[in-house]
Amino acid sequence: MTDKSADEIRNGVRKNYADVALGKRSSCGCEPPAASSCCSPQATNIDTGSTQLGYSAEELAALPAGADMGLGCGNPQAIAALKPGEVVLDLGSGGGLDCFLAAQRVGPGGRVIGVDMTPEMISKARENARRGGYANVEFRLGEIEHLPVADNSVDVILSNCVINLSPDKPSVYRDAFRVLKPGGRLAISDVVATAEIPEEIRNDERMMSGCVAGAAHVDELEHMLAETGFTAICVSPKEKSREFIKNWAPGYGIENYVVSAAITAVKPQ
Repeated sequence: MTDKSADEIRNGVRKNYADVALGKRSSCGCEPPAASSCCSPQATNIDTGSTQLGYSAEELAALPAGADMGLGCGNPQAIAALKPGEVVLDLGSGGGLDCFLAAQRVGPGGRVIGVDMTPEMISKARENARRGGYANVEFRLGEIEHLPVADNSVDVILSNCVINLSPDKPSVYRDAFRVLKPGGRLAISDVVATAEIPEEIRNDERMMSGCVAGAAHVDELEHMLAETGFTAICVSPKEKSREFIKNWAPGYGIENYVVSAAITAVKPQ
């Protein structure tokens, strides 16, 4: 376990992603024009990386420029089964990619809320929404452990490679449970640990902001969700993801310890 406090970890992550939003670096801390990202496959362009994560070329083409920042590790839309009229919440919304795709699926009768703790990301996402004409999407500044969202108000919660960054994951899932309507569901793509992560990686500042150091073990995550009250819990590791994860931090061997996973669960009626 890292010796850093929760606030130190959170502030480090916030600073890193503020720099990403401002174009000063990729999510792994590399200076531009580096193409690799600690939360996306190494690729010659972001679109190529996102198609490797499961997004279609058609989906990406419909997005406002700058919405896809290459920060994910999967496609939560693929497991969300969104329906017209639903209210969707995206934890760690970044530039707005998953929010805008969700908005197309829920239609004008639905609503999408993105929450991010980085002011620069919120500003970027709001501008993307304005340029794209997304009237049913809003972005709120806040921490995912303390969501600025009313109780029992959301049908579906999405998140893409963000919860692993939180130093207090139980609080994230407790607050997610609070805001979901009875029968509401989680549809999350995230990085999970499949083996004990070495201390030198756990304590590496770059890995703390790069979706690796804070990854919870699969068993721990399942227990966390069950303790919170979720049912129909399914954590499905994707072994093939090791192929792109190794490019997030070449030479660290992180692909031996973590994989991307699809995570689903339901708040009981």
